[in-house]
Amino acid sequence: MRKRTVAQILYGLTLALAVNFAHADSTNAPVVHHNPRYPARWWTPVPTNNVPAWETLPQEAGPGEVILSKRNELGLLSNFAPTPFTFHGKRYASLEGFWQMMKYPEGPDDPRATFPGLEWKFTREQVAQFTAFDAKHAGDLANENMQKMGIAWVTFEGNRMEYRPAVPGQHYQLIVEATREKVRQNPEVRKVLLATGDLILKPDHHQAPNAPAAWRYYEILTAIRTELQQAGTNSATQSR
Repeated sequence: MRKRTVAQILYGLTLALAVNFAHADSTNAPVVHHNPRYPARWWTPVPTNNVPAWETLPQEAGPGEVILSKRNELGLLSNFAPTPFTFHGKRYASLEGFWQMMKYPEGPDDPRATFPGLEWKFTREQVAQFTAFDAKHAGDLANENMQKMGIAWVTFEGNRMEYRPAVPGQHYQLIVEATREKVRQNPEVRKVLLATGDLILKPDHHQAPNAPAAWRYYEILTAIRTELQQAGTNSATQSR
């Protein structure tokens, strides 16, 4: 059995503590109305004190919406979640690790590796095995190096692509394909995604309204959910 990393253990503990804390403090919280088809805990109000500035809380969901909060099992749908998958023959510990490793040099001849004065604290392979905030931190360090180089591109299998294109391009397609593999290869992720039914999926962090398509993971997941639902309907029809 593969040993869990410290990041994975901490991620699990964070989810468990957050859920317990929310349940313990929800007795005097305002009632959030939700569709009885779905678990009430997805909308359980969370105390607003000491909440990170980046977070959108479960109770902030509008009618017909659900926040993909890391405070319950919906956190499995987050890019941060330790949901390993294999993509193009390589294993990644999380979607966030896959995302951030594209910012790192692919080899000694990569322009990013030879640019004078830069320090890369991690290798591309190391970042691919990171999850949650470890992966995000590695990406933030890479962003600083990209800024020093004056570049706005990342790479995958030697192909250079724009990182924040105005129109969805190759980077977006890679993120969609990798997300689809994450869902396909992790049965619990697939189960949670399908359990959201026809709810409007919303991010658990504040995001700019003009964020590139690849950043809107909740929309990517919605499209994958539709694919799974349609495949299930077709299978049921064919079996009759």
